[in-house]
Amino acid sequence: MNLHALRLFYYVAEAGSVTKASALLNISQPAVTSQIKKFEKELGLTLFNPSGRGISLTPFGTELAKQAGNLFTYEERIEEFVEDYRQGRKGKLRIAATYLPANFLVPGWAARFKAGHPEMEIEITTTNSQQAFEQLQRREADVAFYGGGAKEKPEDVDWLELLEDELWFVVAPSHPFAGRTVSLPEMMQEPFVMREEGSSTRARLVSLCTAYGLKPPRVTLQFSGLGEVIRSVMAGYGANFISSLAVRDYVEWKQLSRVHVEGIQLNNNIAVCTRKNETLPIALQQFIDICRQV
Repeated sequence: MNLHALRLFYYVAEAGSVTKASALLNISQPAVTSQIKKFEKELGLTLFNPSGRGISLTPFGTELAKQAGNLFTYEERIEEFVEDYRQGRKGKLRIAATYLPANFLVPGWAARFKAGHPEMEIEITTTNSQQAFEQLQRREADVAFYGGGAKEKPEDVDWLELLEDELWFVVAPSHPFAGRTVSLPEMMQEPFVMREEGSSTRARLVSLCTAYGLKPPRVTLQFSGLGEVIRSVMAGYGANFISSLAVRDYVEWKQLSRVHVEGIQLNNNIAVCTRKNETLPIALQQFIDICRQV
């Protein structure tokens, strides 16, 4: 079916005359009449009854005008839908985040974004560093927020650093090392409460031991969540190596104590990661712009 001719017919039917329709469409009246006659021939059906003045639709023409109206109304909705996606007003944003940004940063950023994009869906998955990058690479996530060392970044990922904080050794206030300065070998004699393998902080601690010729830390309690790790150490068991962003308040409230380790000062990078050489959708770029305002 010739959709251009259908559109001309619909405008004539709605306007009630060829003259008015041709003026609306900025097309000459003879051209409109000619196109509609060709359209009737193509259909093998009559659209208009003979009439001295104005137009009179046949029963078929009346029904076709109604169906055409539904079609063009739906077409307008599709165009609006496409434009909403193009302008970032609608759609879905899939975020993979490691535990540190997922717990302490992403919720605030997401709330600010939603305030300006109420019809956008946001799906946030909290996971470890390895799985966050894998989700990004497998296109299961549109963006990944990562807390760890920049050296761990895959080659096919673009990396934008948002902020940096320190990595601390912490223990319960009742621990003999609380508030003290000790050597790294002494610190490594302690049992550690850590997240699962695949956690960037755990990998950093293992690398630190390797660099100083020490055995890997004894991880005697392992959790998949950051909160569980912190609460176990607060309860009085073992030590933890963790971002200061996650425990600074607990240290200030004297629910945890920092242990200073001689000659050791490591930083933690909080970064937003996207697939390399890809143009970012406008909604994702707007979300990242909010994150960069930290």
